[in-house]
Amino acid sequence: MSCFRLIEAERASFSVPLMCRLLGVSRSGYYAWRDRAPSRRDRADAELTERIKAIHERSKGTYGAPRVHAELRLGEGVRCSRKRAARLMRRAGLRGCCRGRRERTTTRRGERLPFAPDLVERNFTPRAPDRIWVADITYLGSWEGWTYLAFVLDAYSRKVVGWSMANHLRAEIVIDALNMALWRRDPAPGLIHHSDHGSQYTSVEFGRRLKAAGLLPSMDSVSDAYDNALAESFTPA
Repeated sequence: MSCFRLIEAERASFSVPLMCRLLGVSRSGYYAWRDRAPSRRDRADAELTERIKAIHERSKGTYGAPRVHAELRLGEGVRCSRKRAARLMRRAGLRGCCRGRRERTTTRRGERLPFAPDLVERNFTPRAPDRIWVADITYLGSWEGWTYLAFVLDAYSRKVVGWSMANHLRAEIVIDALNMALWRRDPAPGLIHHSDHGSQYTSVEFGRRLKAAGLLPSMDSVSDAYDNALAESFTPA
């Protein structure tokens, strides 16, 4: 069947009889395959490819497979593997911008900025939604380099309520993730926002956004992953 797909893709450039002869398949088999109704898998791939094309176009051609996959899963709620997204991108001739690799670093402590006390104390079991949000930054590695994903989880449901992706670790990435969570959930004042001591979370800009939204900042102990275990265990599969 892969031979038939190749013939279909190249028939504008080469004659069908020539390609069938070179590939060792029959013309009747090719025409029967072409006239056959597409399978359920083919229809699903075609629909997913259109979604991928739209995401790639919105990114102005910069998103590669890791970022497209994250957008599908977190932004549109589409469940598919990263390998499938990469395969469909290759088939559609879509690629992201190539960037050089750099060292993986997600937490940068702001030495001269104030940080908040730990209001959670490892108790990640609130009795209702939108009482405690936990936040962190992870990374997605590919041939493009490191892409960073900032996310906000609702401790009650364990679901992502806000996220943002970028190829940098400036404060905007966590502010954008917080803004999405605020827009989607519209929480009441007093919600606890728990994170590590990364400079993104201790930045003046992020602190102002928390205060404007009526959220209470909370931070774990320095170099103790258990104090933010819920966020640390998150994996954007």
